[in-house]
Amino acid sequence: MTTAPPLHRLLARCADAVAAVRAGRSLTDALDAVPAELRPGAMALASDAMRQLGTALALRERLAPRAPAAWVDGLLLSALAALLPRGGSAPYAEHTLVDQAVDAARRQAPASAGFVNAVLRRFTRERAALLAQVCHHEVAAFNHPAWWIERVRHDWPQRWRELLAAANEAPPMVLRVNARRCDAAAYVQRLAAAGRIAAAVGEHAVWLKTPCPVLQLPGFAEGDVSVQDLSAQRAAPLLLEGLPAGARVLDACAAPGGKTAHLLERAELDVTALDVDAARLQRVQQNLHRLQLRARLLCADARAAAAWWDGRPFDAVLLDAPCSASGVVRRHPDVRWLRRADDLVSLAAVQAQLLDALWPTVARGGVLLYATCSIFRAEGQQQIDAFLQRHAVPAASLDARAPGHLLPLPDNGCDRFATASVVGDGFFYALIRKP
Repeated sequence: MTTAPPLHRLLARCADAVAAVRAGRSLTDALDAVPAELRPGAMALASDAMRQLGTALALRERLAPRAPAAWVDGLLLSALAALLPRGGSAPYAEHTLVDQAVDAARRQAPASAGFVNAVLRRFTRERAALLAQVCHHEVAAFNHPAWWIERVRHDWPQRWRELLAAANEAPPMVLRVNARRCDAAAYVQRLAAAGRIAAAVGEHAVWLKTPCPVLQLPGFAEGDVSVQDLSAQRAAPLLLEGLPAGARVLDACAAPGGKTAHLLERAELDVTALDVDAARLQRVQQNLHRLQLRARLLCADARAAAAWWDGRPFDAVLLDAPCSASGVVRRHPDVRWLRRADDLVSLAAVQAQLLDALWPTVARGGVLLYATCSIFRAEGQQQIDAFLQRHAVPAASLDARAPGHLLPLPDNGCDRFATASVVGDGFFYALIRKP
């Protein structure tokens, strides 16, 4: 039986991660440096801190208007986030959390221990009054940057509050069962035999009630199953319908390879997986190797087709374009604090360049599937509307099977094979057939 690591160690690592994100690094990168035995606990604390950062920042500014050093500030923000009221029972007793935060400060920044103690104890004494002071400020109330809140409100005026709230929910763990091996119903039985509660949420999709490390999944190492959100699993069926065996398919921004693998699990295809990042392309290869699948891998910028395309048209092209990741922010809660409003302009420009460069590579009668894991219209419907206009493509070329914007809300659609309801991530899909 393993012993849980001391809370002060987890808080210290969480403070490192929060400080790193506030300095511009991703939470994933920051947590990579955490020892394996501390990583799950530190990740849970840091993810919670990211989801509550707006409130925690507003509180810290009232409790300590002059920001302390980066690590001490990260510790205070982590502890304040963990002390905020929430539904259900708190993971740590209030006095324990405060004592352990002070202990973390005493070990890493001894001169700050008294300051940390004073700030946190004042918050516990004056919690109701302090929360009442900050609740009227949108950043504190919704825990997103002001520009992000405004963008969601503009794009989804009837649902913006739901969307901001949904972004602070923990995401479900959804699995993709390798269609070459079995189906969802059979894999649910394997999980049950291993003592895990699960349900089919698609013909080859399974929802796991309690998330777990992937190596604890039956058959994961052998390639029987992968982790992939329900919304992301829509890409392969959309692209494959009507494609003949052996069709030439391009996955234009393939890393880390989930959609490439899904295509190959479901059909015999001639797949080229392209990505501009050589290191990320290695992840594609690793995923394909685990699943015992093969594709042609190319490291190149999809926008520079003359440098990599041999001139033979593809029957289908998947463009899962770089985007804001606003649809998967519940999985990556740091994204909202790392993005800037100007990023949407530059990302939309790259998306347009990719669409323009890849359209000539599609065979007549072939299809291009444009996807982004975004809820922002500038990266979804507006992008496609502009593309159709630039290339004089008739609106009738859009396949009605593609859902357009999928919002991470309960009514975003469900697979007809589902036996349980699971909310997928935010996505956009447009399927364009070349006249």
